Amino acid sequence: MQKKYHTGLMWFRRDLRVDDNAALYHALKSCQQVFCVFVFDRDILDALPRADRRVEFIRESLVDLNEQLQRLALENGTSHAGLLVRHDRASNTLPMLAARLSVDAVFTNHDDEPQALARDAGVQALLENKGVAYHSFKDHVIFERTEVLNLTGKPYSVFTPYKNAWLKKVDSFYLKPYPVKRYAGALAARPADEQRIAPTLDALGFEKTNLAALKIPTGSQGGAALFADFLGRMVNYKDTRNFPAVKGPSYLGVHLRFGTVSIRKMASSALEQQQYGSEGAATWLSELIWRDFYAQILSNFSHAAASAFKPEYDAIAWEEGEKAQALFQAWCEGRTGYPLVDAAMAQINQTGYMHNRLRMVSASFLVKDLGLDWRWGERYFAEKLNDFDLSANNGGWQWAASTGCDAQPYFRIFNPVSQSKKFDAEGKFIRNYLAVLEKLPASALHSPWLTKPVELSAAGVELGKNYPMPIVQHDVARALTLRRYAAVKKVTV
Repeated sequence: MQKKYHTGLMWFRRDLRVDDNAALYHALKSCQQVFCVFVFDRDILDALPRADRRVEFIRESLVDLNEQLQRLALENGTSHAGLLVRHDRASNTLPMLAARLSVDAVFTNHDDEPQALARDAGVQALLENKGVAYHSFKDHVIFERTEVLNLTGKPYSVFTPYKNAWLKKVDSFYLKPYPVKRYAGALAARPADEQRIAPTLDALGFEKTNLAALKIPTGSQGGAALFADFLGRMVNYKDTRNFPAVKGPSYLGVHLRFGTVSIRKMASSALEQQQYGSEGAATWLSELIWRDFYAQILSNFSHAAASAFKPEYDAIAWEEGEKAQALFQAWCEGRTGYPLVDAAMAQINQTGYMHNRLRMVSASFLVKDLGLDWRWGERYFAEKLNDFDLSANNGGWQWAASTGCDAQPYFRIFNPVSQSKKFDAEGKFIRNYLAVLEKLPASALHSPWLTKPVELSAAGVELGKNYPMPIVQHDVARALTLRRYAAVKKVTV
């Protein structure tokens, strides 16, 4: 069969796998030969801290991706294939590489974050100005943009009706994997001077992190191993997901973020188990649908990326000045005096991961106990989370702050002590991250300031010295928050 193009270029971004990759499939099917590239984009990397687990995760995953491409090519009679890697601005390197390789078309998968859309529009214009076609495909979600609309043809802003419409629409067509291997004979050998692996972290200007010590598996092989482990636990997900000391989550967040696993495979597996009556699978599928929901919110309501989804909440008078900055610093460093919040912040600071229940608790504490702008916390999580995804992070923070679509009502305020007693009753999680409180009995662990001095002394805890007193009183903070929001809502408290 005659193919449309002689030479294509597959541009990998947040889709670091060979299997079931939409753009790679279309490139191989449409071109006689296909080169593959990943760009460490300086427009992104230059803004990151010099020790960043995400950069290391990507780098290690590129080694895996390169091996996959080489293996797939060899199986189809092509030697010396693999991944080209660049460290430059995408707007510089894509047109130059396309010219060097005499590329007729560039293929990639959608990235709907505002900065990415602007970058892609610029790259597309530069390529098309040189006569190079540009093709982009859906790969990161099941449904995107305006694929799921309400009866009036408008995007959903409430989750439950969106979920119902999502479930009604999904079928084998949307979940069918792309048969990449069928067309893999089109993978091209790399130019002779490109036979090298991905650049070292040092060459990229980054330092090694504790990624390996944390035993975070990388690449599609790592993602597959994690998913295989979770598959046997999925049935219990509903019962275990809220307890941070229990192995309940899938831990696939970073793999979904960088596309080292296929969302179609994840959703298919959950749907299949749900159809057999698994409540755990149904609950996990809902989490995947939330991911789609927040992605389409960002796509259809772009103002939410920088301001409240509900504009009236932009009028909230958040705390400001030196005191506010000091409170924020204490939150960032896990020095609030509330053990569950402090342990959660220790987890994100030490590992780049935070349990989902704790994301809600720590976000609620920042906004509704400390009275700080949710955007401060959103930015901090964006810097720290291995699985940072703009749409999900923004959606989660606006949910906690009650400023977003289908968010928690402003008058529902998590009590950090109640949450601690309910979801870490024995204090296993807290003790794991707050060694200073390790010897406190469970009855004292959730609110040390209410503990008898003799009990504190026996456990080696000195409030105000080796563990802080609470930086706010929850009941007082709650009353202030109700007034803060009521002023905007124009209701009487």
